[in-house]
Amino acid sequence: MILVLFVILSIYIISIGLLIFGFTKVKIYLKTDLKPQTSFTIIVPFRNEAENLPVLLKSFSNLNYPINLFEVILVNDSSKEKFHISHFAFHISQINNIRVSNSPKKDAISTAMQYAKSDWVITTDADCIVPENWLLTFDNYIQENKVSMLAGAVSYKCGNSFLDHFQQLDLTSLQGATIGSFGLKKAFMCNGANFAYTKSLFEKLNGFEGNNKIASGDDVFLLQKAANLFPAEVHYLKSQEAIVITKPTEDWKSLFYQRVRWAAKTSSYQSTFGKFLGLIVFFGNLTFVIGFVFFIFGFFSWKLLLVLALLKFGIDFILLYSTNEFLTKERIKYLFLSSLLYPFFSSSVALYSLFGSYEWKERRFGK
Repeated sequence: MILVLFVILSIYIISIGLLIFGFTKVKIYLKTDLKPQTSFTIIVPFRNEAENLPVLLKSFSNLNYPINLFEVILVNDSSKEKFHISHFAFHISQINNIRVSNSPKKDAISTAMQYAKSDWVITTDADCIVPENWLLTFDNYIQENKVSMLAGAVSYKCGNSFLDHFQQLDLTSLQGATIGSFGLKKAFMCNGANFAYTKSLFEKLNGFEGNNKIASGDDVFLLQKAANLFPAEVHYLKSQEAIVITKPTEDWKSLFYQRVRWAAKTSSYQSTFGKFLGLIVFFGNLTFVIGFVFFIFGFFSWKLLLVLALLKFGIDFILLYSTNEFLTKERIKYLFLSSLLYPFFSSSVALYSLFGSYEWKERRFGK
């Protein structure tokens, strides 16, 4: 059994090592102050976000981009109260979501596509804040590269709590894997809070057809279809001026359900690499959990557990440190405690996602 654990861990280390290599292959992009040319339609699906939307819209007002080159479409997904739009210099409209599938967010984006005036659409979430050079950086990259889909980074605005920084560490690992997979030309993951693509590509891919029975995944399934059919046109925008900031969840239950929602779509990935990596990460975390249990019951010496931990956390740290340097340039807080807790949390999420249901926006999804 000990041999099996170390074989799995060896495969895990090689896999994370490849992601680290891939991460370095995606170069930091610096905008070159080209004259803005690209028109964008910003799509924001929302449900009961009256507190967050004004903050997001204010960040749109602060964009360093001509107001005639972007519009905003808010898609109201059956909020309890209608959101009243204040006056803004840019064009903004609010429409109601037309539900046709089991996925409210995919329906919201598909509904907005019918109203979008620009070929380039960019999606974000209601609880986000975008940086002032967000659209300008996307525009400059689009002008300089032949691209039809462009994924960007997302990070948290953290308080001082352990929960906030645990989530940041978790998100950092996901962002590292995302960027690494792009560098390996095996893109399989992105974040819909910072995701741009052309309407024409969306139509070529038949939108979300084929995966609209799954509640989430408006981002990853579309990415995987595009990466499979038009790999040369799918890029990652590794720019610190285009990182979208979002809020961490407020309690452990919400975090658990959020991560279950994210994990539940893994089995439906088109990407073989994505499925393989998901399994390897799951078993890599499980090896530490099993090793710890074996140690508690006396089947494992503390020396073996220490070797197991050092090997796993050593390779993890390299990816986390590199990604954190790109995302925040701040020191990783609660690293040791989060690293000890993470394998138990991650394994629980993965196992629960196979059989359990979850709550999202006051709705229940899953088994």
